[in-house]
Amino acid sequence: MLALTVVLAACSSDKGNNTPSNGGSNGGNNGGEATKPAEDGLYNIKDFKNVKTNEGEPIKGGSITYGLVSDTPFEGILNFNFYGGNPDSKVLQWFDESLLTWDANYVYTNDGAATYEVSEDGRTFTFTIRDNVNWQDGKPVTAEDWEFAYEVIGHKDYNGPRYGQDFTNVEGMTEYHDGKAEKISGIKVLSDKKLQITFIKSNPSLLTGGIWNYPLAKHIFGNMEVAKMSASKEVREKPIGYGAFKVESIVPGESVVFVKNTDYWRGEPNLDKVTLKVINPTTIVQQLETGAVDLISDFPIEQFPDNAKMSNVEYLGMIDRAYTYIGFKLGSWDKEKNAVVPNPNAKMADVNLRKAMALAVDNDQVGKRFYHGLRWNATTLIPPSHPEFHDDSNPGFVYNPEEANRILDEAGYKKDGEFRTNPDGSELVINFISMTGSDIAEPLSRYYVQSWAAIGLNVNLEMIEFNTFYDRVGSKGEDDPKVDVYQAAWNVGIDVNPQNLYGREALFNFSRYASEKNDELLTKGMSAEAFDLNVRKETYNEWQQLMVEEVPVFPTLYRAAVVPVNKRILNYAIGDGTNLYLNQLAVSQDKAFVATK
Repeated sequence: MLALTVVLAACSSDKGNNTPSNGGSNGGNNGGEATKPAEDGLYNIKDFKNVKTNEGEPIKGGSITYGLVSDTPFEGILNFNFYGGNPDSKVLQWFDESLLTWDANYVYTNDGAATYEVSEDGRTFTFTIRDNVNWQDGKPVTAEDWEFAYEVIGHKDYNGPRYGQDFTNVEGMTEYHDGKAEKISGIKVLSDKKLQITFIKSNPSLLTGGIWNYPLAKHIFGNMEVAKMSASKEVREKPIGYGAFKVESIVPGESVVFVKNTDYWRGEPNLDKVTLKVINPTTIVQQLETGAVDLISDFPIEQFPDNAKMSNVEYLGMIDRAYTYIGFKLGSWDKEKNAVVPNPNAKMADVNLRKAMALAVDNDQVGKRFYHGLRWNATTLIPPSHPEFHDDSNPGFVYNPEEANRILDEAGYKKDGEFRTNPDGSELVINFISMTGSDIAEPLSRYYVQSWAAIGLNVNLEMIEFNTFYDRVGSKGEDDPKVDVYQAAWNVGIDVNPQNLYGREALFNFSRYASEKNDELLTKGMSAEAFDLNVRKETYNEWQQLMVEEVPVFPTLYRAAVVPVNKRILNYAIGDGTNLYLNQLAVSQDKAFVATK
């Protein structure tokens, strides 16, 4: 993977880059001199830079502490082929990586652990893994390991979130998955380090994240039952990768100690050790000020204004590949068919009810008042981190409670006292779940509940920690029937293709929405004609509008990532295409700088 990206792989585009989340630009600040807000007190992410200023010279060795900011333990599924949540990706990034890297435009390069060539028809890719790419136990990373990852994910007993359209597009994958073939015909091992994959259809996403490129060590997992792999000690307790650092010890859910991988293919890392520990958002400022942590995964944006002048850090910032959203449960997941099953009788099945709820919330004010401009009103489901495809002319849902009331009145949701009833006169109680986390997680969720109450909807709120939350919305294929509406977030992949979040065969399609028009547009966006950039733009603009009309979910906020970095840290950046890698990470002194008042 590109080094030091804030977000890593999980499930889409890069077959791992869309991850459930808890809640680069020019210019910028210098050291502790944080960017000043405008007269209205709002900040602008364009005023930040995404590459750390180097102050001083690197010392030999050294160790740092990395804070994984979370109010809950990380789940501990520490293998790219199986994990599903963003906290685990923060652990994975230190000891493992993808075989391919990408540039600032999200296009695969030949600078990674593997290089590639493409046939004239765009269907066959030939990959060559570099000779010096080895697992951290000394065994070489081979083409068979890469093939083995496809075989495991495509196996009928696989219990992770990866299997979807990008896999079924591989020749012979469906036959293998259905038990009609022992091997995947479209994957050929040409030599120890050379793999060939042939896809059924060429599509524009194959060069921008649509190829799974995380191998699975066959010499470790080869004799293991597929159904038992994700729970094995080789995933949970003694994970292995080929990244810059290797796991020395784990306290499950709490901390990990990494030591440098002297055999790392890009070169021996500068640092000797990295200690990762989970830190509650409520204590992160104290940990930063005292130098107890040097780097962190996420900084609670709402805490930035009061700490913008922290003297021992430099704040980096960028438009995040992420958005928060409200989702409506419209069906369930069929584990046998690996597909969404829409339920026309679901409580939230009426599009009028969903539209009214979207119109009732003022996300422009939420961004300003809760996040000081560093999160802002989201309009469509392709965020501005993908400017070629984000339709900035689409207004999405503009706050309009009067229109929301009119829609509900006309749809037959009559007021019976304080709240409305269903059109048939029965009681309407909507169950809404949201995640715990920062200090404002619950106040924000309660704002939405109050906004819906203002249009006569009786909504019950339940706050849940991260791992349990995603279990209940269906991350393991089991949908909690008590959940009607949920507030969640996506760290989106480098590939703009929305299929793996909103397609009929996408486990991460937690709303369980499906329609023929959605199928048509998602298929067209991945067709041969979509190699024409204008065709693909038009297709995804139409899809963004369809999502506004159908409202299976509606985006609430686009996000800025603002990351404080201790001044002793050298060679660090956030975002894509910076050409800085983890082995280059260094420090200018043994101990972290401490903030001065």
